[in-house]
Amino acid sequence: MKRFIPFVKSDPVVAVVRLSGTIGSGARAQLSDEVLAPVLDRAFRRGRPRAVALLINSPGGSPVQSALIGARIRRLSAEKKVPVHAFVEDVAASGGYWLACAADDIWADYGSILGSIGVISSGFGAHVLLARQGVERRVHTAGQSKSLLDPFQPEKEEDVARLRVILDDMHTGFIDWVKSRRGDKLTAGTDLFTGDVWLGARAQEMGLIDGLAHLEPKMKELYGDKVRFARYGRRRSLFQRLGATLTQDALAGLEERAAYARFGL
Repeated sequence: MKRFIPFVKSDPVVAVVRLSGTIGSGARAQLSDEVLAPVLDRAFRRGRPRAVALLINSPGGSPVQSALIGARIRRLSAEKKVPVHAFVEDVAASGGYWLACAADDIWADYGSILGSIGVISSGFGAHVLLARQGVERRVHTAGQSKSLLDPFQPEKEEDVARLRVILDDMHTGFIDWVKSRRGDKLTAGTDLFTGDVWLGARAQEMGLIDGLAHLEPKMKELYGDKVRFARYGRRRSLFQRLGATLTQDALAGLEERAAYARFGL
């Protein structure tokens, strides 16, 4: 009630937003700009918070959605003049680290996995299987690149070269974002952009994080022992709460499990 009484100083409030899961597009994704827009908006605007803390546990995903979410966090931070702190749990890799860089500082556990500053494209080739089954692939295009990397045709060197340009451009954008956010904190002379990952203490040495810390102790250190936490997260629909999307959620869970497995989690 103190915050409703004039001239009575209220205890500081830190809004806590959990960013957990793979990053994709659409309302069904665990983390997407569409899903997080109302969550972040409430966190920055409701109750006049002293700061926003991001609890991050993500192996990455869509580079575009990562950029959209990161940009939204920066816009809200500047608009409301609210600092942002990131706390990494198990992993902040690839797009997960992109999200962490949206904060003004990054904290992690000793065993947290961080980095993977790179871009990946993967798929399968099934042309040999089709040939064995006597299936003939017929493709007609207007535009020589329209059938780029068709998985049912033999891989072409020129297709791979085109893909390499796209991946390199995406990688450059990722590197620029990390440098713009971490600046002089990054250790000079160390190649941090190979796609490799590091545990918390080594990541601190390289300047990828600011230190080893957990959310509640660090927020009390910065904002006082009386700091209060307001937690925000995605609101699930009635159908989701009743298990009406069980099949789709199971498939999404398998994909997410595979993404975390890349980091031994």
